[in-house]
Order: sequence, then structure tokens, then C-alpha cells
Amino acid sequence: MTGAIRVVMAAVVLGLLGSGEAAPALAGAEAPWTPAIRQVDGALSRREYMAALRAANDAYALAQATPRWDGMVAVGDAYRRIGEVTGLRQSFDLKAREAYQHALFRARQHASVEGVLRATEGYAALGDGAMVAQGLRIAERLAGSNAEAQAEVKLFRTRVGDPALAGAVRR
Repeated sequence: MTGAIRVVMAAVVLGLLGSGEAAPALAGAEAPWTPAIRQVDGALSRREYMAALRAANDAYALAQATPRWDGMVAVGDAYRRIGEVTGLRQSFDLKAREAYQHALFRARQHASVEGVLRATEGYAALGDGAMVAQGLRIAERLAGSNAEAQAEVKLFRTRVGDPALAGAVRR
């Protein structure tokens, strides 16, 4: 790795850790996993399923190497797409669930309501009402007295339903 790349990576990491959010620290900078996610979608469109899996695994490794939550959400979503296209939903939903778990943990660490809700949205797509309920509790705690964050949580709850009352998440 060249010195210039190390400096840029350090700036990104320091910017992320200092901000408390997981938004890109450098405006317009492409996330490291984004090219791999594009490769997943390209491979799926060509019905090259092994290539899609390799690209998703590459994206996972790249997202794992950062403290950000958004990469893990993107990877979870990619694994779900692979499962839907290949008909191997059960297997790929397990991989997606793992990625969403990492995202939820990181978002909670960064006190990111947006991140918690995005990870929770992944659980909703998997039909996991228990994790949706847990994600909502975490988001509500993080929102605290912030009116804008409270509104985000309320909107999310309205959109996906209340798993505590329904027992399951609407798809």
C-alpha cells in the first residue's frame, strides 16, 4: 500500500470515528465495497452465480475492514439478492443475517439511528420480527429526545408495522 493511500485511509477512519456517524468522511468518496457490490449485480444479471458469490464475499471482506455499518448493510442486501435469484434463499439469508448483525452492532456503537434502522430494515426483509423489535428498541433509545431521530423511528415503525403487536413483519 502506498503512503498516499495510507493517508487517505487514515483520514477516512479518523473522520468516521470522530463524527459518531458512519457516513463517508470524504465527500464523493466511493466506499471500498461498492465496486464489489456492483460486480455482484452484474454477475447476477449475467447469471454467473459463482462470480456473484465471490464478489459478495469480497465486498464482505472490504466492509469488515472498516468500522462503518453501511457496508455490512450493503453486503447483507447483496446476499439476499443472490438468494432470491438463485433460489437458495435459506442459505443466503443466513449470510445476510450475519452481515445485518454486524451492521446493527456497529450502528449502535456509533449511536447512529439511521444505521440501526437500515440494519433493522434488513431483518424486516428476512421476516425476522424479533430482530425488528430489538432494532426498534435500540433506535428508540438512541433517538432519545432528538425530535428528528424520533420521527425517523416512528416513520420506520409505521412502514414496517409493529412486530410486537403483529407477531411478524409485513413484507
